Amino acid sequence: MSASAKDDRVYLEHIREAIIRIESYTFGGKEAFLQDTLIQDGVLRNLQTLAESTQRLSQALTSSYPGVEWRAIAGFRNILVHDYLGLDLERVWGVVEYRIPSLKKAIENMLSRID
Repeated sequence: MSASAKDDRVYLEHIREAIIRIESYTFGGKEAFLQDTLIQDGVLRNLQTLAESTQRLSQALTSSYPGVEWRAIAGFRNILVHDYLGLDLERVWGVVEYRIPSLKKAIENMLSRID
């Protein structure tokens, strides 16, 4: 395994762990998420961590998965980090509900190919 693939594996596992945490924090559904700041904080932190890790993946890996919206993930990370006062929790929930499942599948696929 090349050094790049080894580094990619570390970041992919980090992303997968963040996704698993987000899934566990949001198990109670949208209403629980919208009403509980502790859940919101955990989800937001893991979204930030996940997005940061995607930016550290090698160009070779990300270019071989054009179906993943890498630029959108990076843009969302910037909103999480720099525009946290203007965060729309409905939008965040949309990411959790509609974007995270497909990202999880892509990450699992990438991990299986690195092996």
